[in-house]
Amino acid sequence: MLPARGGTSRKIAVWGIRTTWNTVGDGEFFCPACGGDRNYRRRTGRRRFTLLGVPLMPRGEVGPVVECAGCRDRFDTDVLDHPTTTRFTAMLRDAVHTVALAVLAAGGGTAARPALEAAVGAVRNAGFQDCTEEQLETLVEALGLEEGRLPGLYDGPECCGAALSIELHEALEPLSPHLAPAGRESLLLQGARIALADGPYTPAEREVLATVGAALRLDADEISRLLAAVRSSS
Repeated sequence: MLPARGGTSRKIAVWGIRTTWNTVGDGEFFCPACGGDRNYRRRTGRRRFTLLGVPLMPRGEVGPVVECAGCRDRFDTDVLDHPTTTRFTAMLRDAVHTVALAVLAAGGGTAARPALEAAVGAVRNAGFQDCTEEQLETLVEALGLEEGRLPGLYDGPECCGAALSIELHEALEPLSPHLAPAGRESLLLQGARIALADGPYTPAEREVLATVGAALRLDADEISRLLAAVRSSS
């Protein structure tokens, strides 16, 4: 302790640890502290033992960490696994679009106007506001005609072909961890309502909806319960 001017005393840090940060990247992320999309800096640090404020011996490395440009809080790099709000919205929109196409294709294409209208409504509500019946008709036809991709898609006991199953999993699995249970159920129910718009579930529609539920990490009993509930209320 050294005396300060005016007769009072103040503490002087004789030794300590100082971290020197270095920026190695940047981007945009969802900041848990701010609760929204923010810019970030990816940083690494070097700790040094200091004596009277002078850095001397190295004490190891720190990080990497993600530092928010808004609140300046630092987080582990796994925070970057959470999609930004913009990215999450796009993932959800694409998921609804993929489910709608799969259910329409399972229902025999777009001949049934009620199902097509229900699909257009779901896709528009998800964010594709310019979606039209003609666009969905074209896409469903392309699914059936694309050579080598969907051969015999709805033939035989296994109605959901491997290619379509892969496409559903690719659209839904990355989204699923970021959805609350109610959100995952809602996606399945949207597909179910499209299927029921023109009558009871067909075996092919049930198979597609089971694939949707599995990709959303819903177990078989939960899928059956949800499909039965929406069927009884329609």
